[in-house]
Amino acid sequence: MSAPTITPQARRAIRLEQVTIGYNVVEMVIAVAAGLTAGLISLVGFGIDSGIEVAAATVVLIRLYAEFRGGDVDEVKERRALKFIAVTFFALAAYVTYEGVMRLFGDETPETSLVGVILVGASVVIMPWLARAKRRAGEALGSRLVIADAAETRLCAWLSVSTFIGLLAFTAFGWTWVDAVAGFVIAGFAVMEGKEAWEGEIACDDDDCDDD
Repeated sequence: MSAPTITPQARRAIRLEQVTIGYNVVEMVIAVAAGLTAGLISLVGFGIDSGIEVAAATVVLIRLYAEFRGGDVDEVKERRALKFIAVTFFALAAYVTYEGVMRLFGDETPETSLVGVILVGASVVIMPWLARAKRRAGEALGSRLVIADAAETRLCAWLSVSTFIGLLAFTAFGWTWVDAVAGFVIAGFAVMEGKEAWEGEIACDDDDCDDD
């Protein structure tokens, strides 16, 4: 019996998930390193969020491979993975909120990070493009799974914008409170993303969504 043929549309969706994982790995490493060096809460939180996005995109990619190649999907393991990802998002929200409060009432002053500004600025351009490309791929496939993941990427794009504005304001004016506020914004996004992961929204296909 011959293996199922992966259509060009399916292949494009898989490729976009691979790009998502690859880009976010690089983004995570650079953002966390630059954030720790400069003492910028928002940049560290942004990097950790990128790492969690890698885990979420990996779950989606495994699901796509299973669907398009006719394999079985382990729903129990998938749900456990998503709930772990959700808990990690919530932990990120708690971390940046705590650090933000400490920054507001403390006397520690972070340094500016040109690397961070350039990195997040690049994400402001790349993430919206990736979200649109994923949505088109999902619509072409008729896959609610890919469309839902595109929405997740769009949320990351908004996170990039808010972080970028905060970094620019801190770099230009030296407002130390801006970093804390940007951290609070990241916490809000993390809670929303965590809620979606906990409810399994980034890994439901047409049948699963209809059954819920």
